[in-house]
Amino acid sequence: MKKLFNSLQAKYMLIIFTAIGLLWGIQITYSAVGIYWMNKNYDDETVDYTEVEKEWHEGANALEQASREQIQQYFAQWQAYLPQATMFWVDANGQLVEQMNVIEQIPAKWDAVTTAQYIKSHYGEDPFTVLAFLGQDAANGFVVIEIPREVFKVPMQKLHDRYGTLLMVSVLVGLLLFIVVSFLFFKGIRKRLMQLQEGMALRDMDGLPLQIEVKKKDEIGQLEQSFNQMVVELKESKQREQQEEQLRRELISNLSHDLRTPLTKVRAQAYSISKENLSVEGKQAVKALENSFVHIDHLMENLMSYTLLMASRFNYQPQEIDVVRFTREHLATWYPAFEKEGFTIDIELRAFTESKWLVDKIWLGRILDNLLQNVLRHAKDGRYIQVKTVETEQYQAIVLTDRGKGMQHLSDEKGAGIGLSIVDMMVKGMSLEWTIDTNEDGTMIQIKALKGYK
Repeated sequence: MKKLFNSLQAKYMLIIFTAIGLLWGIQITYSAVGIYWMNKNYDDETVDYTEVEKEWHEGANALEQASREQIQQYFAQWQAYLPQATMFWVDANGQLVEQMNVIEQIPAKWDAVTTAQYIKSHYGEDPFTVLAFLGQDAANGFVVIEIPREVFKVPMQKLHDRYGTLLMVSVLVGLLLFIVVSFLFFKGIRKRLMQLQEGMALRDMDGLPLQIEVKKKDEIGQLEQSFNQMVVELKESKQREQQEEQLRRELISNLSHDLRTPLTKVRAQAYSISKENLSVEGKQAVKALENSFVHIDHLMENLMSYTLLMASRFNYQPQEIDVVRFTREHLATWYPAFEKEGFTIDIELRAFTESKWLVDKIWLGRILDNLLQNVLRHAKDGRYIQVKTVETEQYQAIVLTDRGKGMQHLSDEKGAGIGLSIVDMMVKGMSLEWTIDTNEDGTMIQIKALKGYK
């Protein structure tokens, strides 16, 4: 139950029910005031204007030869019935003879024109006006009664006229209050969500998010608790990963050291055997053994480099070098190896418009070594290697092309793919780009430097 009351849904439903209760309260209060008003102030029957008009005419018709005293008595009777009424008498000569409660200026002398103008100006207006002739003949004069139309309204109508504006204002204030409270409610939710978003964007020294202070136990608070739990699990996972990575590096380092010593001894023994008088088959076996030693040494070197790169401990010293000249000099060291395997070597290293690249010479040399080594190992069938330079408006590139069966075909000399992984990390580490286009007709690899990448 406590959890329910702490929820945002329960809080907003409380706001809605409070608003509904407030509006109902206003309506009930208005109705109660109306009932009290009618009971206190309107015990008499409601005045009907049709009855007033009828009775006024009947009374006037009965006063055909009435004296001034009779007219005064007649006015007094109506005054007692309707205190708000205004009455006056114009005799047969058109003279204003008697008046009661008259406020406006009434002509002292009346003729047909004056009477017509008066009737025209008061017809259908407020006050309600009734003109009746004395007796049955218009020549006897007439009496007029004026009654405010307020008198004819029913009690609820009068109540609405008096308090209707207050009711409307109260309802509008209630609605406005509901809107304001709802706005503040959702503004608070939005503020907390924005704080949560900002908190998620903050990072600790280890690159992981920081924990967020949980202030409330509603749905957002539960989300914050879940986020904090996720942060704790991420930190624990990263610590385990770092420990495992440290163990792997130590294992690889120790394994590399332990293997190099016996391999050096075996390689020395193989060299000693090659000095002996061996048969052709024996010499070929020793040669294959030496090639295996070279291959194993290369794999171990790649493994160590990959481990250091993953740990961000491989020394990186960028400097501006003439990349075309560097590539040409580096390729010279590989000529014997490719010629020995019968490769056709096609070199087209034309100078760039701006040949200076900001790179690490050791890293770039390692990239070229791994790519050329891959050609020797996996593209022997093509017996072709081309290294050229390409320059466009967007980039400069060193392009290596072979005519092997493509990378989708595995050669007899399978590897772990560490060489290309090292190429990828080193290329990206020097802010360069590289692409591989491979099919059954061969493979083309481009090492690109975008124009202005420095």
